[in-house]
Amino acid sequence: MTTLFDPLTFTRGPAMKNRFMLAPLTNMQSHADGTLSDDEFHWLVKRAEGGFGLTMTCAAHVQADGQGFPGQLGAFDDKHLPGLTRLAQALNAEGTHSVVQLHHAGMRTPKELIGGRAPLCPSADTETGARAMTLDEVRQVADDFIAAAKRCEKAGFHGVELHGAHGYLLCQFISADINKREDEYGGDYEGRTKLLSDIIAGVRAECGKDFSLGVRLSPERFGMDIGEIRRLASELMTSGDIDYLDMSLWDTFKEPEDPSFKGRPLVEWFTGLPRGNCRLGAAGKLTTGESCRRAMEAGLDYVVIGRGAILHHDFPKKVAADANFQPIALPVPEAHLVAEGLGPVFVNYMKTWKGFVAEAATA
Repeated sequence: MTTLFDPLTFTRGPAMKNRFMLAPLTNMQSHADGTLSDDEFHWLVKRAEGGFGLTMTCAAHVQADGQGFPGQLGAFDDKHLPGLTRLAQALNAEGTHSVVQLHHAGMRTPKELIGGRAPLCPSADTETGARAMTLDEVRQVADDFIAAAKRCEKAGFHGVELHGAHGYLLCQFISADINKREDEYGGDYEGRTKLLSDIIAGVRAECGKDFSLGVRLSPERFGMDIGEIRRLASELMTSGDIDYLDMSLWDTFKEPEDPSFKGRPLVEWFTGLPRGNCRLGAAGKLTTGESCRRAMEAGLDYVVIGRGAILHHDFPKKVAADANFQPIALPVPEAHLVAEGLGPVFVNYMKTWKGFVAEAATA
């Protein structure tokens, strides 16, 4: 049986020294122009020091108008290169596989972050006030994802992940509920997945043969159809173009929402797919040593750790020392998060998560 502490090779880029991948976690700590802050640098490097086999940044936007949250890391301009280079060097020095997640928020872009302009979407959306992208704009966003990947490669990162999950732009294109386009980027499954396919082809053509490429997908919520996402996952994994698929499942072992897929844990609808030389992992309530082990036993190649990594920078080392490791109980004192490398902005963001941070005692 493969264990959590066996190395994991990729077709491209260095092997993971273990099966723990740091989830791309929103932390709002970078500067308003997308340049890296010391707090975001410290948070990420501390996770690499803590033993993660792959350390991934938060979602980094590939267009200024694709920003998804305040204090978001950017990868859309050469002004971001010095910070990205500094981060890549520090991560690589810890022996972790270093990755930037590339992202465009699409209709989920808050207007106030982009000067009050309407956010972009495959089709007009009255609820968010988003406007439909022109064909030229769709092609431009593909070019900008590819340019951002090249920028991250130049900075020294081992690879990038394309954020095709959580209702952001690539996910919006995949969704038949959201994407009502009548051109080559809409309509049937092939049209709705074309933007993602174009970006993957471009990254493979423009970046080096040892530059890793991953994709994150959600099989549920945000207009996703689990049957279509299983098809997409299978096609991506067997294409030879990506090195790993990162499934964001919310809860790895729950049953799917779709009645026609009940009867098996959500993760098993993906572990049974052919995957060629691609590696498959998942995120979703993998917060204990036991749950990580169970996920591997279900057939994953690696586990993606979010909340556990916020609570413990050295989560992999904790599990290595105690196979049944359980994280500190919630709510946690603010001082614990500070000691784990979260800056003031990140701590304040975690206070918006119900029951996560203990309220300070009042005199």
